Amino acid sequence: MRRIHFAVSTAALLMVVSAQAAEPIAIPSAEVVDDDHSYEPLLNRKPEGIFLYDTGWKISGDMRAGWVDYDYSNPYPANPNVNKGHTDSRGLYLIPKVSLESPDFNGWSGKVTVAGATDFGLNDPDDESRTFVLGTDNKSYAILQEAYVQYKNGDHEAAIGAKEIVTPMIDADDWYMLADTFQAAYYVNKQIDHLKLGVAYFYKMAGPWDSGARNGSEEYASMSEASFLPGIIKDDIGDEGVYTVAGVYNIEHHNLQLWDYYGNDMYNTFFAQYDFTDRWESLDYDFGLQFIDFTDVGKMSDWVGKRLDPADPDSRFEGIDYNIFSLRFDGSFDNGFDFATGASFYSDGPGTGDTLGAWGGYPYFANGMIFHFFEAGSLRNANSYKLQLGYDMGKLGAGGLWGGVRYTYFDLDGKYSKTASDEPQSKMQLLGLRLSYKNEGGVYFTGTYEHVDLDHEPNTWALRLIGGVTF
Repeated sequence: MRRIHFAVSTAALLMVVSAQAAEPIAIPSAEVVDDDHSYEPLLNRKPEGIFLYDTGWKISGDMRAGWVDYDYSNPYPANPNVNKGHTDSRGLYLIPKVSLESPDFNGWSGKVTVAGATDFGLNDPDDESRTFVLGTDNKSYAILQEAYVQYKNGDHEAAIGAKEIVTPMIDADDWYMLADTFQAAYYVNKQIDHLKLGVAYFYKMAGPWDSGARNGSEEYASMSEASFLPGIIKDDIGDEGVYTVAGVYNIEHHNLQLWDYYGNDMYNTFFAQYDFTDRWESLDYDFGLQFIDFTDVGKMSDWVGKRLDPADPDSRFEGIDYNIFSLRFDGSFDNGFDFATGASFYSDGPGTGDTLGAWGGYPYFANGMIFHFFEAGSLRNANSYKLQLGYDMGKLGAGGLWGGVRYTYFDLDGKYSKTASDEPQSKMQLLGLRLSYKNEGGVYFTGTYEHVDLDHEPNTWALRLIGGVTF
């Protein structure tokens, strides 16, 4: 597939929102369960909290528990030639979060959140290599997940500190039970009708899954250290952050958003998405187009062609220079049935393994329910297609209950996608089932099962049962 090169200056635009008051990156009228953030309480409701007498101070929280089970047909100790050496992993966990929020003082307010993760010592450490809940030592921990001050006054909003933040490519994403959080600063301006503009700087992040840092779950690491770049390059880059600018324009049926993320001495990410939403007879629908471009910059560019391992002549760094074009058509009917379709086309350029899913961003239109990129050898020059069918059981009197099935097909390029033993892969098929529930009282639950059929690998499956209550 021909690569489309798209360059933008960092004088372009931005809008950043917190996870607790998040606005979707698109604004569809079709209420389709189509994303991979199924466990985020923000999709349930903002916690009401408990006010401390008449002071205006508020305590809120989220008590979450879950059982996760991933079968790679590769029990411990791992066979490095089976499913990339991923080992069967399972565990039972409790994730408590408690927040203290201040009242509003002339537009100023603050929040502190303490979160933790524990298995009470019940799990076998040999079975936890890919559960992505505890730290690298598989021990329980607590972290100051949020500590920020913010200012809101009319058309102006700003914040600084550690905070859960939702944007397309840098995202709180608590897909693996505990959300990412970022040490960042941002400013948003809403003075122009239908348009939100802003700037942000992300310096550090913590997150058990989306961080490539050695112990990203238990401590904050710079955005460069938390990236998925090769370790020798991260050592050369040092601690760097990501400058972000974007704009979101929304009027009637049209939503357009442009984002640019400049990772100093790493890579630049340009993100553009357009959604058209409308209603036809009994169908609410959303037609969307998306374009994402990744390009190495600064010191990263200097590494292109150099050996990552001085003793291995085949370990030359190819750089980051590719893009993804995607489209979708989602809809929901008045009778409770809904559907979601998507297709993504990856150009023939290097860097997918160094960038996809980094820093919590999974906005791609054709993902699986659990598995996305990391099972196949590479998504370079690949195409992926998704079809999902669902039903809102509220139509049967079971309000808040939804069930659905999703099929995702990855058309891989065997020139790039290979097993650990160098066998070419031409396709990967994912079949997922999901049952989710939420109510106004703050109770939520999602159960997801997905099966993977990948060329020249034993079949893989996963089960996640995650639920809790916000207060």
